[in-house]
Amino acid sequence: MSKKGFIFDLDGVIVDTAKYHFLAWQRLAKTIGVDFSEVQNEQLKGVSRVRSLEKILAWGDKTLSKTEFERLMNLKNEDYLSHVNDMEDSEILPDVTKTLDFLIEKNQAIALGSASKNATPILEKVHLLDKFEVIVDGNDVSKAKPDPEVFLIGANLLKLKPEDCIVFEDSVAGVQAANTANMISIGIGENDVLHEADYIFKDFTEMSQEFLEGLISGDKTKQVKKNLPINN
Repeated sequence: MSKKGFIFDLDGVIVDTAKYHFLAWQRLAKTIGVDFSEVQNEQLKGVSRVRSLEKILAWGDKTLSKTEFERLMNLKNEDYLSHVNDMEDSEILPDVTKTLDFLIEKNQAIALGSASKNATPILEKVHLLDKFEVIVDGNDVSKAKPDPEVFLIGANLLKLKPEDCIVFEDSVAGVQAANTANMISIGIGENDVLHEADYIFKDFTEMSQEFLEGLISGDKTKQVKKNLPINN
């Protein structure tokens, strides 16, 4: 069986830390007099902390000194980490572990490609770190999604060509990055948001074993979305 690289985003794909980001950004925005909605939060998914704060400031037509900007970024991260520190296995999203175990059983290469600078401690908290051969996170990249840098680094570390890699993403920026990298993009979320992805699933419970086998073999007749569990 051929070997492919499966690159997973973290927030909203493996664990639902996206809700913690939203709460932290919402609290921060309120302190500087900016209204911040869940709709706007969609635009921050897969985006670096610096760029996220820049967007919030632009929405509120606010400017900050460099010192205050740094202070607020640190404040947001502390708020976010206060939630992360209490994470446990139960916060892994449905059938993620089954999917990872299936790919490991099939001797496939697995990497993480995330904008988060807290990726490794989060994976440790939920006991998934040992399932990844490669971790590429916000500490390793200089360009944020939709730039494909994070995924291209992941493919390089896996020693695979970009066209032999498959990316799981929940953000528009992440899907665009995967597409730019010439990788297969699989959106995890809503069709109307992630319509640029090659395939879209609400979550991993919709992904069949046959579909994953089709990705591995390149057999497009198997790459059909079916509402079947991974262990079917």
